[in-house]
Amino acid sequence: MNASRVKNTKLLRGIILAAVIITAVAVLKPFYVLQEGETVIITQFGQIIKTETAAGLHFKMPIVHQVHRYTAKLLRIDGDPQKILTKEKQFIEVNTTSRWRISDISKFYQSLVTYEGAYSRLSDIIDSSVRDIITVNSLDDVVRTTNNINETLHKEQFGLNTDEVKLEDVTGSEKIVYTTIEKGRDVLAAEILKKANMQLEDFGIEVIDVIFKEIKYSDELQASVYNRMIKERNQIAQTFRSTGEGKKAEWLGKLENEKKSILSKAYSESEKIKGEADAQATAVYAASYGKSPEFYSFWKSLEVYQNALPEAEKILSTDMEYFQYLYKH
Repeated sequence: MNASRVKNTKLLRGIILAAVIITAVAVLKPFYVLQEGETVIITQFGQIIKTETAAGLHFKMPIVHQVHRYTAKLLRIDGDPQKILTKEKQFIEVNTTSRWRISDISKFYQSLVTYEGAYSRLSDIIDSSVRDIITVNSLDDVVRTTNNINETLHKEQFGLNTDEVKLEDVTGSEKIVYTTIEKGRDVLAAEILKKANMQLEDFGIEVIDVIFKEIKYSDELQASVYNRMIKERNQIAQTFRSTGEGKKAEWLGKLENEKKSILSKAYSESEKIKGEADAQATAVYAASYGKSPEFYSFWKSLEVYQNALPEAEKILSTDMEYFQYLYKH
């Protein structure tokens, strides 16, 4: 009986001890798990003790040590749309997006601590860098990347596939020459990136790229650009219309000439056929009437009576030789 009681007492003590240990682990949390792509800073009373980057289970001193988790992956930040004055004193609206990462975890923790602080600092510095770079550069450098457009022929630029339309009459050249850019949008993005990273170095942050997500003209400038584009397209359209009208007149002239030629040829053929028919009819009449001249005279007189008398408006004497066949037989 005593042995059984001792055994139960030991079992109870073991259960209590296990419960105490589990409770202590749950409350004090001496272990933590580090996931892939994470970096952890361990601090003691605000001071950095160590940095962990290896994924797995790790130990820390309960209560004394604090775990701060950060990601090693690329993060994204969208800039605020802002109106910026270009070198020509023209307002444009610029919207950017950027990718960034924590390059020095110790500097990041000491200067910013949280992601909220990092996003606030990044937004200020990137937006400021965008303004500084765009302000000293031309509008063409902001909206264009290369000067390739100056090498484009009209037929490539406007989809022309005919030599009938001569845009040289409108522009005075086979090409429309645009302003030559000195840098271009990609170079400006690289300058913004460099300027931003110089300011972010002390915060342990590195911006990977700055991308122009949207560039919009101001309302005033947009109207001017659209009007210029409309004028240019109207000139091209008018060139097409003029060329079309010229070709129309040319083809109508050819059509009229061909019509006259066909009608003239047809008339000539018809007159030839008619003459041949008349000659044949005359030959037949001559052969027929030659056999009886008296009958020929009688027949021709009847034809004359038939054609002339219904239209006669005068009274004629029946003694006339004209009526010899009408009243003397």
